[in-house]
Formats: sequence, C-alpha cells, structure tokens
Amino acid sequence: MVIVARLAFVVVTTAREFVDAHRAELLADLDQWLRIPGISAQPDHHADVQASAEWFADAARRTGFPIVEIWPTDGLPTVYAEWRSADPDAPTVLVYGHHDVQPVDPIESWHTDPFDPTIDGDVLRARGASDDKGQLLFHLLGLRAHLEATGQASPAVSLKFLIEGEEESGSPNFEALLAQRRDRLDCDVVVITDTGMIAADIPSTVTGMRGLVSCNVDFHGPDLDLHSGVFGGAVPNPATAIARLTGALHDENGRVTVPGFYDDVLELTDDERALFAKVPHDEAEFLTVAKSRALAGEAGYSTLERIGARPTAEVNGIWGGYMGEGSKTIVPTDAHVKLSFRLVANQDPHQIIAGVEQFVADHTPAGLDARIHWESDGVAPCLVPLGTPAYEALTDAITRAFDGAPVLPTREGGSGPEAAIQVALKAPLVFLGVGLPDDQIHAPNEKVNLSMLYRGAEAAALLWENIARVGRAGLAGAG
Repeated sequence: MVIVARLAFVVVTTAREFVDAHRAELLADLDQWLRIPGISAQPDHHADVQASAEWFADAARRTGFPIVEIWPTDGLPTVYAEWRSADPDAPTVLVYGHHDVQPVDPIESWHTDPFDPTIDGDVLRARGASDDKGQLLFHLLGLRAHLEATGQASPAVSLKFLIEGEEESGSPNFEALLAQRRDRLDCDVVVITDTGMIAADIPSTVTGMRGLVSCNVDFHGPDLDLHSGVFGGAVPNPATAIARLTGALHDENGRVTVPGFYDDVLELTDDERALFAKVPHDEAEFLTVAKSRALAGEAGYSTLERIGARPTAEVNGIWGGYMGEGSKTIVPTDAHVKLSFRLVANQDPHQIIAGVEQFVADHTPAGLDARIHWESDGVAPCLVPLGTPAYEALTDAITRAFDGAPVLPTREGGSGPEAAIQVALKAPLVFLGVGLPDDQIHAPNEKVNLSMLYRGAEAAALLWENIARVGRAGLAGAG
C-alpha cells in the first residue's frame, strides 16, 4: 500500500507540474478558439460552427492524435479524434463534448464583448468559456500531462474524442450520427465533459441528467379578432383558455397534473436522499445567483432534489392577442404557450408526450382548435450507478487532483444527449466537468475559473492511468 501511494503521489506531482508549466499555452488556445462565434442555433453563424470544428481538429492534431476527422451531418459538423494505446489490451475511452455555443442575446447585458476573451484574475469571460470549450481544452492539456507523467509516447488507454457541433441546438442529428458511425465508436467507458461541480473547494461529479421534451401549444378561436363588446362573453376566448390550461399544469403542491406523469419515476431511496443532504447548499446564495426572491416547487423535496432528481413542467412563454400600447378591446383569434418538461430516471419521453397531448385535449374548450408542435422526439434521462469500477476510477482521479478532498455525487438539472450515447454504445458513463454554478452558461457574461480548468486537466491526466489499471475486464460489468 505504501508503494502504491508513493507512485500515486509522484504521478500527481508530475502531472500538476506539467499543467502549471503550460498554463500559458492553454490560455493562448482558449483565446483563439473563443473568438470563433460558433452559434449553432443561428444560421448566420453556421460557417463559424464549421470554423470551430476545424480549429479543434487542428488542436487535436497538434496534441498528437494520429487520426482526426470532421464528420458531416445533415446539420453541423462533429469532430472525431482517435489515439490508440500501444497496449492492445488497454481499455478504450470515448470523451464526449461539444464545440458549438449558445446565442449571446441580450448583447446589451454583457459587460465585455462575448467573443473577445477577457481575463480578470482567475476569471476568463467569453461565450463558451465554460460551456464547453474550456472543458474540452483542459482535456487536451491533461492528455499531454498524462504522457509526461507516464513517460510514454501514447496514452495508457485508447482514446476517442467525439465533439459535437449541435448540442446547443438540441442535438437534432446526433442519434443518426451515432448509428451511422457505430463501427468507429466502440468503447469500454464514456467520459462526459460538459458539466460542473458544486464549488471550487467541493469536488463533485454528476451522476444523473434529466431528460427533456418541449412543445408549443396553439389555441385558435374565431377566424379574426372580434369586438369584445359585441362578442365577448358569447364565444370562447383562446387567451383565457390558454391561461386556464397553463394554470392547471400544477396542483396546489407543485405536482404536475399531466396524466401518468409520475407513473415511471424512479423514486429516491433513503440513502440517496441522505447523499443529497450532504451536499452543501446555501439557499440565499442560490437565490442571488438566480436573481430571484423566493423558492418554489414540488412540496416535500429539497431544492437540490427538485432540480436534480424530480421531474418538472415549466411555462417558457405565453402570449396571444393584442400586446401593444394602450387598449384594444378584442377577443383574440389565437393564443400560444411554450412548455418544457424535464424528466428523471425511468421516464420515457414518448409516454410523456402522449400524456401532454391528453392533458391539452382535456383542457381545450369546445369551439377552439388545439395544435401541438413538438420540438423533437425528446431527450431521455440518464443515471450513473455509484460504486462501479469506472465511477471509482473517476472519483479517485478527482480526489487526488483536488488534494484529497472527497468527491460528492450530484445530479444535473439540465439535459443532453448522454442517454443516447449510453444506449447506442452500451458503455458505462462517468462525468468529469469543472464548471461552477455561477459560470452563467447560456446567460450574459459567461465565465470560467481558470484554476478549475487546471485541476480538471490534472484529473484527466490521472483518470487515464486509473482506467488503464482497472482494465477492460474490470469495466465490463459497469454498464
């Protein structure tokens, strides 16, 4: 045991020294890449998404990857890179992330140009700094540190990087890409690098992500706006009806009233709730970050349980009729609401879609036509079992990179294509992400703490050695 501990200390020191000595190179690369406005949701920036893919492909080649390809899709490109270990029996690891970024609106809320990276002490501000370009670049630096620490010309594991270009647009072509390229993507474990930690001094890892379905509901009433004095109170009003539908979405305890919504929810065990309770959470600070003044949600659950382990329904927008200055006394012809539903383990997006359609039908008055437009077939939730060999390899690497601090499991409230990866590749997932709750991803003034990127690089360097020690046989039962 003493020998193992001593070897681990040497590797940590060597990896850390390499990362610390090459910070300037990481910052120079970030400065270049963050200047590319690869906003996948905006067609005017699709050429920039292509340029972003080309930039990362070049960075992977400079790192040493012998195989680097840009894979076209029916939408925007994905970057694939592969570096085989010299050991033919070494496990294969697939690293998933994305190179596209969110829109920057409202631009007037930014304190700096979102595509002119600005450093203030430990903070780097730019769109994509945390989500997800900074986190991808710490992996490239971490790989170089791993090679330095081991003294080898190739990594201890075979590495495949799959870096998507449409994640911020809902990954509309990603499942098709996984199917088309399935023969190239075989792996023993998947590392997701698009998440975060509780705090800079509290290392953690995500152990679940929620699924998502979203839609527009349109109510159409009279074929033209009507005079409310002549027709009001005598014909159905679509704006009133859409408001009633929206108000009926939750009961007095904050539970969603969609038929069958909770039927398949995997309830938290007492042990899991105890783990949630161990996670430090300052509700006043949470409200400050949220720019909100009160907590709300499903009764009987803590804030962290509500956003990580419970399903939700949200009204994203509601409108209809006249919305200009002054009054216009009408019964409007149309009204609309945007709804989104976050799902947890065991919930099937298709069943939720069916339930929502039934809910809308039940709340559509006679004389109104209801139309539902679904944004996609939905994103499934995913859950990472605790205590698997892959999970232990990850948490050991994070603990050592963060100077012995224990790693807490958390669940991510957001959604992504992780479940699709898990289903397609039939491999266990683990999450190595170092974003912080106040990084303001998807919002103005996105930032990343540089110190977190450095520790992330060190954890990545250690992770490949850990997974190599576990071996393919050790990982085989972890999915």
